[in-house]
Amino acid sequence: MSEAFPSLKNQFLIALPSLREGIFAHSITYLCEHDEDGAMGIIINRPLDMNVDEVLDQLELDEHHHTHHQSVYAGGPVQTDRGFVLHRRSPEDWEATLSVSNEISLTSSVDILEAIARNTGPTQSLIALGYAGWAAGQLEAELAESSWLTLPVDDRILFDVPAPARVDAALAKLGISFAQLGSDSGHA
Repeated sequence: MSEAFPSLKNQFLIALPSLREGIFAHSITYLCEHDEDGAMGIIINRPLDMNVDEVLDQLELDEHHHTHHQSVYAGGPVQTDRGFVLHRRSPEDWEATLSVSNEISLTSSVDILEAIARNTGPTQSLIALGYAGWAAGQLEAELAESSWLTLPVDDRILFDVPAPARVDAALAKLGISFAQLGSDSGHA
């Protein structure tokens, strides 16, 4: 990554008011990957009308105990039929896991869902369908256009704050609210 745009992996992206329409309007995205080839993240404040129990039932994971009432999220507009699990790092070794930070990983293999069904999965997780993706240089261009505010991640916001409050909780770390953001806001 260039000095002008260092890697934003393990950062939050908050859509500024200029992004008024679609899935990104008033969204907060957790960036899991960002390098010269592009960026990938999971939107963390768009719960679907579906919970984890329903996903486990659809996958016919018979051992599941029907105790997973947490929402499933619309993670972004790319590959919306594919599941992604953001979770606290654990000693378990899942088939397809990307280590995002010392605390957080992203897994896209069914073995983690099997473990969640058995109540042996990660201690905290967020399950999403789809992801947000940017081609090489695309996110940097959107940042230059002031479409996004970037800020350091707080994993408590990922796992402990209710979805509707995540944008405001992240902005509160900067001492501001969404209402104070104008279309000409920049980076933190």
